[in-house]
Amino acid sequence: MTIEAVLDTLALVLVLIGAVLCLTATIGLLRWRDVPTRLHAATKPQVLGVLLIVVAVELSLRSWEALAFGIPIVLIQFATAPLAAHMVGRAAYRNRTTDEANLYVDELRHSTEQPGSTGTETRPER
Repeated sequence: MTIEAVLDTLALVLVLIGAVLCLTATIGLLRWRDVPTRLHAATKPQVLGVLLIVVAVELSLRSWEALAFGIPIVLIQFATAPLAAHMVGRAAYRNRTTDEANLYVDELRHSTEQPGSTGTETRPER
């Protein structure tokens, strides 16, 4: 078996694993019920799936141009996916669309309190 055949087989396996990870992210978005768990499903496996697919393309094409094109894709995914998830989660918290019964620690409680409050009040009902 030549090195090209090994690299092509490895690229095929990486594409399949990346596609399965992206598929699990989609299933998680459809299956889970609240915003924090959906965000977890949307960011973790999706970013890793895209990374694996980009690495597979790099192995398959074996060129510097593909590498130069793939590096910004990975960097942009690593930068934008967590930031977008953070902003969506924060907006869902402020709109009170999160499942508050499942929050173990409410780290944002103090950021939504009115000035002059003691911090012992609970959030108003919906």
